[in-house]
Amino acid sequence: MIKQGWVYILSYTHHTVLYTGVTSNLRQRMEQHRSHLYPYSFTARYNCTKLVYYCKYADILEAICEEKRIKGGSRKAKELLININNPKWVDLWELRLNNL
Repeated sequence: MIKQGWVYILSYTHHTVLYTGVTSNLRQRMEQHRSHLYPYSFTARYNCTKLVYYCKYADILEAICEEKRIKGGSRKAKELLININNPKWVDLWELRLNNL
């Protein structure tokens, strides 16, 4: 069975820091980020808990490739991706979207 994957971008209130990640379980991963399960991680140190972008993939390998592509791009490219999908930079996790 092929495992699905999610690519996501986190930020914090002032949007000066962006974190791009990949996971097979977005709900569980967001709970880890928001609770600072790993207190010395990048997202915990910079308080990146605001989900500003996500995309679901049928195959985790495809998601990993997309994460690498996004990470390899410029900040401007990441901002464009967010602005196209979430122009107000609202916290998508707070919306409790049903398909997460």
